[in-house]
Amino acid sequence: MLANKNMTAITVAAESLLTSILEIIESVACIEPEKENLAEFGCYLYRVSPVILEVQKMEDTPENAVDILLALSSSIDEAKCLVGKFKRSANPKNYSELKHAAGKLEGTIKNIGECLSSIPSLTFQNEKYVEVAICSLSNEMQNAHFVVREAQVLHTNELEGDKIFSETEINKESSAVESDLYPVDLDFSNSEVSNLPHAIDFLKSRSLISQSEHDNRSSSSKSSLETAEYLEPLYYSFYCPLTKQVMDDPVTIESGVTYDRKAIKEWFSKFENSQQIFCPTTMHKLSSTELRTNVALKMTIGEWKERNEAAQIKVCRTALSLASSASMIYEAIMDLQGICKRNEHNRMQVCNAGILPLLVKFLAYKEYDVRCAALQLLRQLAEVDDFTKEMIAELVDISTVFKLLSSSHQCIVHVALLLLLELSKSPLMCEKIGMTTGGILMLIRTKYNKSIDAFASKNADEILKNLEIHPENIRRMAENGLLEPLLNHLLEGSEEIQMEMANYLGDISLGHDGKTHVAERASTALINMVHRGNTLSRRAAFKALSQISSYHPNVEVLTKAGVVQTMVEEMFSRRIYSEPMNSKSEASAILANVFEAGIDLENLHVNSHGHKLHSDYVVYNIIDMLKNSSPDELSINIIRVLLCLTKSPKSMGTIVSVVKETEASYTLVELINNPREELVVAAIKLLVTLSPFIGHMLVDRLCMICDQPDNLVLGNCLTTQISEKQAVSVQFLAKLPHQNLRLNLALASNNKVPTILERINQIQSTWTGTSRYARPYLEGLVGILVRFTTTLYEPYILSLARKYNFTAVFTKLLMRASSDEVQRLSAIGLENLSSESVNLSRPPQKTKTKSLGLFYSQKFPSLGASKKRKTQPCPVHRGLCSSHDTFCLLEANAVERLLGCLDHENAEVVEAALSALCTLLDDKVDVDKSVSILTKVNTIKHVLNVVKDYGQDGLLQKSFWIIERFLMRGGDKSTSDISQDKQLPALLVSAFHHGGGNTRQIAEKILRYLNKMPETTLSHCTF
Repeated sequence: MLANKNMTAITVAAESLLTSILEIIESVACIEPEKENLAEFGCYLYRVSPVILEVQKMEDTPENAVDILLALSSSIDEAKCLVGKFKRSANPKNYSELKHAAGKLEGTIKNIGECLSSIPSLTFQNEKYVEVAICSLSNEMQNAHFVVREAQVLHTNELEGDKIFSETEINKESSAVESDLYPVDLDFSNSEVSNLPHAIDFLKSRSLISQSEHDNRSSSSKSSLETAEYLEPLYYSFYCPLTKQVMDDPVTIESGVTYDRKAIKEWFSKFENSQQIFCPTTMHKLSSTELRTNVALKMTIGEWKERNEAAQIKVCRTALSLASSASMIYEAIMDLQGICKRNEHNRMQVCNAGILPLLVKFLAYKEYDVRCAALQLLRQLAEVDDFTKEMIAELVDISTVFKLLSSSHQCIVHVALLLLLELSKSPLMCEKIGMTTGGILMLIRTKYNKSIDAFASKNADEILKNLEIHPENIRRMAENGLLEPLLNHLLEGSEEIQMEMANYLGDISLGHDGKTHVAERASTALINMVHRGNTLSRRAAFKALSQISSYHPNVEVLTKAGVVQTMVEEMFSRRIYSEPMNSKSEASAILANVFEAGIDLENLHVNSHGHKLHSDYVVYNIIDMLKNSSPDELSINIIRVLLCLTKSPKSMGTIVSVVKETEASYTLVELINNPREELVVAAIKLLVTLSPFIGHMLVDRLCMICDQPDNLVLGNCLTTQISEKQAVSVQFLAKLPHQNLRLNLALASNNKVPTILERINQIQSTWTGTSRYARPYLEGLVGILVRFTTTLYEPYILSLARKYNFTAVFTKLLMRASSDEVQRLSAIGLENLSSESVNLSRPPQKTKTKSLGLFYSQKFPSLGASKKRKTQPCPVHRGLCSSHDTFCLLEANAVERLLGCLDHENAEVVEAALSALCTLLDDKVDVDKSVSILTKVNTIKHVLNVVKDYGQDGLLQKSFWIIERFLMRGGDKSTSDISQDKQLPALLVSAFHHGGGNTRQIAEKILRYLNKMPETTLSHCTF
């Protein structure tokens, strides 16, 4: 109940005070004598009105609120009496009377200031801004001092310009208060009297506030900023009679009344007949619609705006400094935006007022509308000049602005882009924006998201265009996938720019799509640079062409542009020895890239004389360059070109012929010892390709170099991974003619066989899959072992094969399917070993028959062996056999492994396994016994499956040969098994019609045996 009484008393007192202040201001506006003093007095009272409103609206009303309002009421009443005396007096006063009146006014203002200072600080709670504003006003009023001159003009005591009070004195009074929060810079040189229309309207509107509005209070910051909107009183003449707003462009019409230009023009436009136009104020008709600019008034209004806008800027700066609430910050920034929109001078004033650092701080504010408003204001300020842009960039971390592009609020994204767009208009800022990590990438992403946000896409595109002024930014764009700026400058720029862009193309890493795009647009330009450019331009063009030619799908475009002819000319014709670059190396690299793409080389012309790539002219020149080249890079590229040419039969024949004639084989073999591994690998690959044609020549060259075979086998110590050099080295040795005894002896010497076997075991047990070259290395090692099986007539090699049990080694490799090639080579090795079993098998000595070991078949129960524990001769080879000494496949249990290979998907593996099995059915062995043994392991079933699954002539020939052997020597069971196969006759008929000579002959013989053809005399077919 007591609280309600207090609220009622406060409301009544506050409304009474506001009414009194309104009456005083209306009276002041009508008094002509002493107008300057009274106008200033009215301004102070006007500024007290919001304070009364704040006290009235406080949620926690101070206990002494009623006392404060009563004290203010007493001072206001005193002021009302003073004004009334001035209003009633019509005679001018002398100096002493004026001085006495000024003293009265000064005392009243100080009393009001003391009343304001008595408001407790706890009243304002978190609304610090209101407390600062009221404290500042209180100090200003307590220090107010009116001085009367003999000329009867009152003015403020000036220490700095036209300020009412001294900032120094205020700072001494209270250092914690903003000293110039409400500056009033009055200029009374204008003789026109201030009627304070805005203040009167404001107070009238506030006096109509009902009691219900106390439950819907706005923030204190808003009311305080409203108060600060016009800190210097408005003059009636500033208003346009039509719009009731301050005029921007005052013009005077024929009637002598001044209007805003835009408003009066709209008024005139309402009349269809010019004779009907009249003045909206005097209602008099106008004979002319001429508009004359009121220069004096326009300047006065402009100066008034400048003074008040400067004060508003300081008020906003204080609000931003305090930052007590999001609403205060937002409203202060929005007010600054409105100030900045008016003219460029205001934007400069805002920059100079120290607001920029505060705005930067608000970019990380939690409320997104504050961040958005701060960005928008920064963009406005950046429009001033390049110096302002640089000043903003010094304070703002550009990466922070880029991070805002990832905001979920579209407004923030748009304003951030607009800020970047404005900053990018400064050439000096373009470098800083471009250097921001990930900045250009984000702009490119935004540019291409047009379907998602067209506005953002457009602005990002404009920013990127502005950034193109700095060449490094063009490079960064290309690195992040935007190649158009680089290509445009490459095609349209000066020679220097073209060179720089080509350099960028060579240096940056392009994706496949990027390389294709560059090839389509810039191939011709780059080739022209090679033809006509200076040394630096040519080097840049070569680098770019080298990169785009590395992507094979681009070759067609490059070939049409003439890259082959240009590069061949560079390799063969250019002879500028003083040029500080080796264009041959770059040209050969590009040619190698083009040729490796698999284009048709046989019909490709390389010059205007009609030479083709397989011509002697081209091959001789290339090989001659290889023999005489010194840079390793050039040698590598030449070998790459030669490797591509070997894929063409015509070119291969020419290369082989030239190598033989020029003895270039020496050069290639010597390159194996080069310290650069890439060159060694390239040389060995070419040697592998040539080995089928000049294999024995290469063996001679290889063996002439001391320890060369050893080095190729051993290579570097295997510590972690197998290198490509090691893999191609052993494969080269495996590809050379197998029956070359000189090379085989060289490889077998120095205890290398156990090393080879050890590495095979290591690869299969631990290294499989650890290196991309492990498999080819293993295949090469197995290939070297196979070499030895072709020269078993050499005692030393035979002893090694027996010592290390090659039969068991190959059987084991056959079981462990490391790769198809390893299985194929193992089957070939077993075939070679088995072919020697008949020659190595010896009949048992009669004197030692009783002491011999178990019969062979006892060891292999699957083959139906006897259980008698005595040594008997091998039924197939007719002598004593073992896997170690005679390489018997039966003793090594290799037959079942070979039969398993007949089900392999790789036809080459199947054919090699068939060849090994054929050694057990040769005329040199006991075929009847062999067929009997093979029948027990279902050999014929596997062979028939091969006939059904494969149609290669070699496979069919070997399969039919085995079938024919079983028909002839296998008895009724074999004949029955073969005859019951319903698909075999059709396959035999097909082979009879379409097979090769031997295959057709064997097929015919089987058909006759099966009674599918009439009998006739046929020659016997053997392998």
